Amino acid sequence: MIELLTVLSLTAIAAIVPGPDLAIVIRNAVFGGRAAGFMTALGIGLALVLHATYAIAGIGLIVSQSILLFNVIKLVGAAYLVFLGITMYRSASVQIPEAPENAGMSPYKAFRWGFITNATNPKATMFALSVFVQVTSSETPLWAQVGYGAIMSLGVFSWFVLVTFFFTRAPVRAAFYSAKLWIERTFGVLLTLFGIGLALSTNNSRP
Repeated sequence: MIELLTVLSLTAIAAIVPGPDLAIVIRNAVFGGRAAGFMTALGIGLALVLHATYAIAGIGLIVSQSILLFNVIKLVGAAYLVFLGITMYRSASVQIPEAPENAGMSPYKAFRWGFITNATNPKATMFALSVFVQVTSSETPLWAQVGYGAIMSLGVFSWFVLVTFFFTRAPVRAAFYSAKLWIERTFGVLLTLFGIGLALSTNNSRP
């Protein structure tokens, strides 16, 4: 029971704390529509399944103990965030689609953005490790560990579904559209800064 409550608490904290995942979901939901927000959330949730899988298998612990491997992951994640940020900034415009669903954000593209953003985020790696290395023990059965992974994935997915519902409400979306160009550029700058900050953190000796 203590393990379960700890997993639930860590999942809630990891989901709510602002970061690249939240920025991607809000941007795609507001300017791509509710379906785009849902698919972005799904991509993030399935990426957490990936993190949980290699954490259970012990691969994550190996990566976390290798300065080189961990920093390579950081640089890949940083490069992708900078790429997304620049893409958002350059594609920003004042044009408002008649319906968000016609904004050019396909379900696959939204899913890909969410999945890769989370999959290459070393903070998500450490979140999974904190659950399967520090919370669980050698006595925790495999089925329970798999269940914890499902809780992590579904919990984060559910949170971003709620975020999508909120930011696709007509009044909220209208407020964003009133300053569409600058908001899109702001999201682009934020993601770029997230990426740069992640890249600069590679000088840490160990996670």
